[in-house]
Amino acid sequence: MTSSTPSTRWAALALAVGGFGIGTGEFAIMGLLPDVAENLQVSAPAVGHLISAYAIGVVVGAPLIAVIAARWSRRALLFALMALFALGNFASALAPGYDSLMAFRFIAGLPHGAYFGVAALVAASMVAPNKRGQAIGRVMLGLTVAALIGNPLATGLGQWLGWRYAFAAVGGIAVITLVLLHRFLPAAAAGASSSPLAELGALKREQVWLTLGIGAVGFGGLFAVFSYIAPTLTEVTGLSTHTVPIALGVFGLGMIIGNIVGGALADRALTATIGGVLVWSVLVLALFPLMATQPWSAFLSILLIGTGVALVPALQIRLMDVAADAQTLAASLNHSAFNIANALGAWLGGRAIDAGWGWTSTGYVGAALAAGGFVLFVVSVLRSRRALSHAPA
Repeated sequence: MTSSTPSTRWAALALAVGGFGIGTGEFAIMGLLPDVAENLQVSAPAVGHLISAYAIGVVVGAPLIAVIAARWSRRALLFALMALFALGNFASALAPGYDSLMAFRFIAGLPHGAYFGVAALVAASMVAPNKRGQAIGRVMLGLTVAALIGNPLATGLGQWLGWRYAFAAVGGIAVITLVLLHRFLPAAAAGASSSPLAELGALKREQVWLTLGIGAVGFGGLFAVFSYIAPTLTEVTGLSTHTVPIALGVFGLGMIIGNIVGGALADRALTATIGGVLVWSVLVLALFPLMATQPWSAFLSILLIGTGVALVPALQIRLMDVAADAQTLAASLNHSAFNIANALGAWLGGRAIDAGWGWTSTGYVGAALAAGGFVLFVVSVLRSRRALSHAPA
């Protein structure tokens, strides 16, 4: 199946709904930290460790699952991943205490990276080669819509009925995804399989590591700013806490725009898109400290920074191209790299603030990370050209 037909669009929708559920489940707890802390009688920083437990699950689960399930059909693997995600969230909703909730958040994070990696491969297999970016963008649209709509809805539900209902709702979205995958995902489009040794072969490829490094470093700039956007708006811009959800919505809108545009640009010129998005990110992040002083310019800056997510579909395609016969592991590791970017950006941004450089210093930290990603991109391109020039005719 190599053209956009109603069946491929329905299949992409099913995959995107799964991404929406995963994105909502990942971010919902951030808005429910006080509720969880009060209910479980632990401190807010302790609840923050639940976010770390999920992220560790993502980093660990992506390569582990890709290797263990290498011989599975991609359709069967998607079913298993979404079932595990549903189980992790339903268990989180029923967790009797803090320690068990920590374990269940780790379990819920395990299928995250592998799901997006395999879903991207499946989506790309259903369209022509010059439409892969747009196909992957449609799948990733579920994750970006989660930032705009899913997270606020889950937070509101959790504040209204209790945080456990938020996790139960995410589990429900996972069940809906399973139904949609069964109904619309054709077996023929997701039947590719590999072997554990072949998948591990990705780790021997220099270009795989360089591409993962571009994402882990270059994408960290976005998180350096986003992690501290709430206090920056209240302390620097002078806005009330009631405007923070609006700012988060603006950021989510920027992510949606970036995801759609990035996928289309990647289909036109993949290498140029990766380099161009990194340069764009350097510029908009460097301008954030200047634009954060006024409400209108702060919101514009947040929108523009969100568009940096255009890097995601482009890097996903590049990993597919350089991984050869180890695509499942490489594609899954892409989202491990983005979680490393999340942690790296938040940590370095926090260090700058703690050093007394001010809330807006996160913009300069973010610009430096995006510039670091661009340096790795240049190294990757030069190494690739050198390898081609030395290849046998």
